[in-house]
This record gives sequence, C-alpha cells and structure tokens, in this order.
Amino acid sequence: MGNLCTCLSYHDINNKQQTNPKRLYCRSSSAPASGISNRWSRIRSSRRDSFKFEDPVLHQQAIAAAAIIIQQHQQNGSGSGSGSGSGVGSLGFDRSTSLRYPLSNGVSKSKNGVNTLPRSSSSRARSLTDPLLKPHQLVTQDGALDGLETRHFVLVHGGGFGAWCWYKSIALLEESGYKVTAIDLMGSGIHSSDTNAVTSLSQYVNPLVDFLDKLADGEKVILVGHDFGGACISYAMELFPSKVSKAIFIAATMLTDGQSALEIFSQQVDCKDLMQQAQIFVYANGNNNPPTAIDLNKSLLKELLFNQSPTKDVALASVSMRAIPFAPVLEKLCLSDDKYGSVRRFYIETTEDNAIPISSQEQMSKAAPPQQIFRLRGADHSPFFSKPQALHRYFVEISKIP
Repeated sequence: MGNLCTCLSYHDINNKQQTNPKRLYCRSSSAPASGISNRWSRIRSSRRDSFKFEDPVLHQQAIAAAAIIIQQHQQNGSGSGSGSGSGVGSLGFDRSTSLRYPLSNGVSKSKNGVNTLPRSSSSRARSLTDPLLKPHQLVTQDGALDGLETRHFVLVHGGGFGAWCWYKSIALLEESGYKVTAIDLMGSGIHSSDTNAVTSLSQYVNPLVDFLDKLADGEKVILVGHDFGGACISYAMELFPSKVSKAIFIAATMLTDGQSALEIFSQQVDCKDLMQQAQIFVYANGNNNPPTAIDLNKSLLKELLFNQSPTKDVALASVSMRAIPFAPVLEKLCLSDDKYGSVRRFYIETTEDNAIPISSQEQMSKAAPPQQIFRLRGADHSPFFSKPQALHRYFVEISKIP
C-alpha cells in the first residue's frame, strides 16, 4: 500500500513398525488365534447396538421425520405436490437445500444443439452484488475467445501485497480460458530481495519490466494494476506500449506526467486519520536518514484494506503482507502521449474503499480520463477478495472490447 503517506513530512517519519490406521482385518476361519477376528466381531456387534433408539422421544421424532419425507416423495411422484397439502407433506425443513436437476444420459442439448452442463440451485441466500457465476459461464466454449487481440492477463499487486493476493482471479481467469501471469515486484510477495534495499521505482518494477522485455515480438498482454501497482504498470506502459493491449487500474494510482504517488495520497482527506494510525515507518539506514519502507499495523489491516473481505482472506493477508518500499512512492513519473497515452486505459472503482476513497479515485479519472470506468459496488480496497466474481466479469468484458 503505497497510499500510507497521506500526511507525510520528514520530521514525523519516525525397528520401528509401521501401522496403518485403515488396515483391514481378515475375518476368515484361517485367521490367527490372536483374537483379532473375535475382537473385530465384538466391535461390529457393539456398533450395531449403539444405533438403537433407547430414548422414546428420539424414536418418535425419527418416525415423524420419516413420515414427512415419505409423504413428500409420494406427492412429488404423483404430480399432486402443488395441492393444498394441509398435512405433514406441506411442512418444510429449516435448513439450506440444494437441488441438482438430472439430465438424461448426463447431457442435455438446447434448441440450437449446443451441449449444456447439469444445473444446480441452492436456497442459501447469496450477495446480489457478487452472484456466483454459473458453471457454463466459466467454461470456455470452442471459439468463445477467438478474435481477441490477447487473452493473456498480467496481474500487478499493490504496495505491501504480492502475487498471492490474486489467487481467486487467477483461478477464475484460467477456468475461463485465459492465460494469467501474476508478478511479484522487487521485495514483495516471495521475492527474495530486502524491501529496505529498494531505492527507486525502476528497481521496484524490474520484475515486470523483465517479463515484458522477454515477450515475443507481436505478443501483447492486458496489464492490471492494483493500488500502487497502477503507477508500476504506467511505468511499464511507457517502456513497452506496443506490448500492452489494454491497461486496467483497480482502485489504483493512475498518474499524470510529472506526478508521484505521494502527491495523490497527500490529497486524500477522507482517510487521513486511519492512515496515520496504520502506517509504521522503517528506518533501516538509521533515524537520521529518510525512511526506507512503510509497514502496516496488523490490527488495522481489516478496517483499512479488507472491511468487506472474508475473514479467511484477511488472515491470509495478515501473514503474507510485507513492508512497502518508500522511495518509489516519492518518484515522479515521466509519461508521454505517444507511448503511455497510446494504450487504452480502463478504471475499476471500489465504492467501500477505506484506503483510496471513491472521491480520490474519481479525481484521478477526471485528471486523466480513461476510455471507460466500471464501478464495483460493495467492494473494499481489495476486490479480488471481497468481489472476485464481479471483478472477473469486468476482466472478461474489458478483454472483449474491440
């Protein structure tokens, strides 16, 4: 999160037998006289005894439940299940139910002769803002992606994150027939470099630059940048405009020529208090020198970055996030119209963002208007966790824009 510098000034930057638990004992008459067969029989006998209904109340409840199931089954089979049904057959169970619609021979064909997958439904409530995709929406039909300029996504994380944060998006894109590459920037994720040793933006973005440089001539990708990753993909777009088909900024720093990420963050007024509480400056070169990195207060991670995200993803982030190199946040970008400006840009806004508020996102879009703006309602600063399905749909939609 490069956006933790909102109110920054240098004076306040302070002989062993193996046992098999699943071993099957021989129950034939030729079993050894060790008592194994008899012991096995006693165990089986005791298990049968344990299933007896010794409690009269439990016995009656079991009979009543069985009667309900049998009567509902008979009604469904006779086709009269939609009647008044004042008996027990009209009673419902207080639980979540899942139904799987059977298909003859396991395959069904629609009117146009195209095979369809078995369908399932569930009565469990789901979020309307991020509904689950149906299976056939994730399975690529033959030729569905034909004609695209590229189907290769390159995902670039934000400050403090790593390639690990894209795990849901990677799975969804690959299942849909796309090729995906997630980059660990210098000193981030599982990259072996020390974060405090990163002293420039070019050094920080070097893994991405190396990847693009090695692409074959004529090969293009869709660059995706989150948070401070927006500045990183902008840097790469200036160097390799012919290798970037489209650029997608997700709650990201979309800068103009001569602007630094620090300038964007210092203009934010909606989240300064939370930022000041969360940021912890690291002075690897001594307190008399500028900070080398910015760390995050773990206790404030959820409120700042994951206020709408599942708990398990917050737990993943809390053990995976690293400090953010400080120098790249200060560096101003040199962006030209004939290079950076030649790449089509798309911006995805996150409405419940406590790190880069929606107002700041809108200001960046006004200063450097992208080709199109998408809005993820109910998404926090990490939509790859909070709204992965909706984010995926935008990825697919953008990839198909001519």
